[in-house]
Formats: sequence, C-alpha cells, structure tokens
Amino acid sequence: MKTELINIGNELLIGQVVNTNAAWMAEQLNMAGFSVVRITVVPDHHDDILQALGEAGKRVPIVLITGGLGPTKDDITKKALCEFFDAKLVFSDEAYQNIIRLFGSRGYPMTESNRQQAYIPDNCIPVPNDHGTAPGMWFEGQRTADGRRQHAIRYPQSAIYISMPGVPFELKAMMSDHVIPRLKEKFHPGAILHRTVMTQGIGESFLSDILEPWETTLPENITLAYLPQPGIVRLRLTGTGDDENRVAETVDAEIRKLEALIPEHIFGYDDETLEEITGRLLEAKNATLATAESCTGGYIAHLITSVPGSSRYFKGSVVAYSNEIKEHTLGVLPESLARYGAVSETVVAEMAIGAQSRLNADYVIAVSGIAGPDGGTKEKPVGTTWIAVATPEGVFTQYTQLGDHRERNIRRAALQALNMLRKELV
Repeated sequence: MKTELINIGNELLIGQVVNTNAAWMAEQLNMAGFSVVRITVVPDHHDDILQALGEAGKRVPIVLITGGLGPTKDDITKKALCEFFDAKLVFSDEAYQNIIRLFGSRGYPMTESNRQQAYIPDNCIPVPNDHGTAPGMWFEGQRTADGRRQHAIRYPQSAIYISMPGVPFELKAMMSDHVIPRLKEKFHPGAILHRTVMTQGIGESFLSDILEPWETTLPENITLAYLPQPGIVRLRLTGTGDDENRVAETVDAEIRKLEALIPEHIFGYDDETLEEITGRLLEAKNATLATAESCTGGYIAHLITSVPGSSRYFKGSVVAYSNEIKEHTLGVLPESLARYGAVSETVVAEMAIGAQSRLNADYVIAVSGIAGPDGGTKEKPVGTTWIAVATPEGVFTQYTQLGDHRERNIRRAALQALNMLRKELV
C-alpha cells in the first residue's frame, strides 16, 4: 500500500531544523506494511500546501501531513485544509476537553490562542493528541445513500489525508497509538520486511562483483540495496508478501546464502555497530582493551566509550600524536622512529606493545597514519595508515591506503581497526 508524506514548515527548507519526522514516519510505516513512495517538504505558504495536497492525492491512496497546526499566526495548515476540502471550522468539545486536561496537568492557564486549536474542519475525524493541544485530522470522502463517494471540488480520487502536528514527540505518539493502528485495520496491508547485513573491509563495487550471481537469482519478492558509508557497506534485503512469516523465512534463507559468500566481511546485522559487537566479545572473554592512537586522535576510544557499560572492559587510551609521546609514554624506540618514521609497521607495533604493558590491557588497538589533507610524501602519500592489534598471543599488523579526505580517513581507519580486533576475538 503506497503512501506519501508532506512535511510543512519554512524551518525545514532553510536548514534550521533537520527533518527527522520524515525518516521516523517512513520507518514506522514500512514496518506496518505501508511503502512510502515520496516525501515532499513545502513552506508555510497557502498555495504551496494546496498544490502538494492535490498532487499527492492523485498518486497514492494515503497522504500523511505534518506541521503547521500550532496556535500562532504562521501555522496555516488548518486553513489550507479547510479550503482544500471545502470545509468550515467548527468547535470540537472533544478537542477542547483534551486541551483543558493537558493544561490542567501542567498547571498552565488556558489562553484564547490555545482555545482556538479546538476548532477543526467540520468534515474531518479528529485524531486524539495525548501529548499536545493540536488534534490530528483524518479526512475521508463521505458516501451518499447509494454508496457513491462524495468529493469536495478540490478533493482528488479517493485518497485519505491525515494531518498531524510537527512536534516530534506529539507526532510519534499520535502515529503509534492512533494513526497506524487505524490504517492497518482499514487496509490490511501486506508485510514489508527489511534486514540489513553489515560489512566492513570491502568496497561496494567489489562486493557487487562477488554477489552478482547470487543477486540475479533472488526471488521476485526480495530486493537488494547497497548502502555505502565511510568504512562500511550495508546490504539491505527487503522482502514483501501477504504472509509475514513466509517473507521472514525467505529473507533469512537469502541471508544464509550471503553469509556463505562473504563470511569474512560480515560483522553484524541491522543496527549493530562494530563498537557494540567488539564490546560484547570482550565481555564474553572477560578481557580488557586499551587504545594507542595517533592519526585517529582518540576517535576509536570515543566509539568504544559511546557504548553503555564499556567501563567493564575498556581501560583507557593514549593519544600519542607527537613522536615525543610515542617514545616517552608508549616506549617506542627512538631508533625505530628515526629509521622507519612514525607511520610504519614497526612503530605501530611498538605502540601497541607499549600500551598493552603500560595500561595493563589484554588487547590493544594502535593506529598511526597520515590523515591529511597535507603531510603526505611520495613514499607515504596522504591516507597511508598502519594498524596494529596486540593480543595475548602476539601483535598483528595491517597496512591500508585510505583516501585524501581527513574526516573519512579517520572514520575508516577506526572501523578497520575495530574489525581487526573483532576477528581476533571471535
């Protein structure tokens, strides 16, 4: 069942507010079996709103609208909806009682502006707002005695329009508690299931070459999308069908085939992160971890400590940006620095060993490289990076040549280092 989203607000178009509502709504609708085929953002302008409403209703049977329902003069969505549906505003005692309840629970005095929010178009079905003063509005064509659907002059086809507030916590509660349950009851949509396979250490084009024979034999109701980002490629499988259990079984079967093709590159699924997975593996081994970072500047430690409970296994970090700190704090030999340079296999291995000893950790990640945009040479261009992982069994190193973008290089080096550690822990 196709749907469209219309998000209203000047703040969204000038970049003042990030449109997180659209992403959340699309995710929730997909999980409920509704596919979002278009998202439109329009300003708080009467004609633009009317145009977006008319065009969307010609394409899909369900249109969801957010924004512009507040008590201030710049909130004009309700007036535009009245014109679009040839309606007039009427006082809703149900909406008014909700506003009284909300203000009473917070100890606020009722204002005339807020009382005006109890006026809604006379041909809509109010949708309760359990966390705010602006009710939602559900518009559906009325039927005559002989069953024919009546439309206003502007009302296109038989689309259902649902207008909701743009305040995220109000919208989320309204969607979850009222809108999606009503839509599911009315339309009985089929299942849409997304599963994401997380990969690291191989680029999108190389993955595509390996997976092409498998991809061309996917069942008709299964699609694959490549979603690359610095250091990671996500493989999203989407399954559709009437039977949710059967769709899930089909998707799982294809994932098992994928696991057999690229086992060394898969580190997790769906929303799992490398820092979460390595943390779980460390806890399972009752082992500790430390980092010795040069070019990543503490970013690996930041990722590790972003996981709740990481204090149970993370000992600490030395950000050894200068040769002085590498030598005097981590114990890197001065002759190693002089002969091989800071960005070298020898030095990064000595950094890992030094941190392992000085921080008394079972495992250590060490990184040294040239993040850029300058500092590179002909022998060691920007992006040259060495990674070492010290374990109770020894030190393992890896060379990688990243790109010329500083932030991406730091991110890629950190993820590659975490994945090296993960492979040693499994």
